[in-house]
Amino acid sequence: MKLHMLWLVLVLIAVQAHATKQRKNAKIPALIVFGDSIMDTGNNNNLSTLLKSNFPPYGKDFPGGLATGRFSDGRVPTDLIAENLGLAKTIPAYLSPNLKPRDLLKGVSFASGGTGYDPLTAQTMSVVSVWDQLIYFKEYISTIKKHYGKRKARYILDHSIFLVVSSSNDLAHTYISQSYKYNSTSYATFLAKSAVKFVRELHKLGARKIGVFSALPVGCVPLQRSVRGSVLTRECVKPLNNMAKQFNTRLSPALRSLNRKLDGIILYVDVYETFLDMIQKPKKYGFEVADRACCGTGFLEISYMCNSFNPFTCSNSSAYIFWDSYHPTERAYQVMVDKLLSKYLSKLF
Repeated sequence: MKLHMLWLVLVLIAVQAHATKQRKNAKIPALIVFGDSIMDTGNNNNLSTLLKSNFPPYGKDFPGGLATGRFSDGRVPTDLIAENLGLAKTIPAYLSPNLKPRDLLKGVSFASGGTGYDPLTAQTMSVVSVWDQLIYFKEYISTIKKHYGKRKARYILDHSIFLVVSSSNDLAHTYISQSYKYNSTSYATFLAKSAVKFVRELHKLGARKIGVFSALPVGCVPLQRSVRGSVLTRECVKPLNNMAKQFNTRLSPALRSLNRKLDGIILYVDVYETFLDMIQKPKKYGFEVADRACCGTGFLEISYMCNSFNPFTCSNSSAYIFWDSYHPTERAYQVMVDKLLSKYLSKLF
């Protein structure tokens, strides 16, 4: 009897170990991303917007030194996460004119720099709203079905990782225009409800493994320090960071509730604390500069102001957390991605 029980226990342990290994080795077919400039891999290139980055010195550390429309010196989290998942070193922008159906199989970015959950944000910047990104996603699904069949489309929807990254532009810019009808608390609530609505719509379209990023400490980006902070001390702008935290405290429980109600996995991804720690303790992560950017003077330059005619751009971008006055360097993104994947990836299985 004792031998029988021991054998049963050993079998159960073996089955559990096999199941754990299977989960770890589960094939993720694609990475599909929505949101703003953090994840944009070039969707703004052919839009009539002033918010672009498809010119030098953007991309100086990208393979081949190409300025692809990514808002960084090199690759962005979309690419770095895809590489970590074993999918590809880079992920294409959905609006790329050279995109072929086969390019869609390992993933795509619908993200558009300058957008947000508030429709006014994209309208103001003449970029693709997150809601229009869902329309493009419907096209994506139809294309996969047309070229590779319904079964392939269903497999991608069931097993791919979907990421949603937005809110920074809403908080940092659009709130000012909306302050006549919202205070900081009610606007944060409005954005959180909009984010949940977006996730519901994405789920309705078939996505089953959805990660939603928190707001970043937008009051600490060099542009906000320069415009709203002290010129001398260059401290982070507390009211902006407080509004970001208000958004996060509303978004997190709302997504947990949604996860309980819907099939699949809906995950809140806290990037606020990780990035704030990097900014407050740069040397801990091997950075030298955290309060200004590499491009130009590092105080205000972004998009067309960050150009090859500016003589002040740094030579060693990896020493800086920020590439331009709003966006991190590839190295800073890599540090964030490594920490986030180690914390959250297993929760998507």
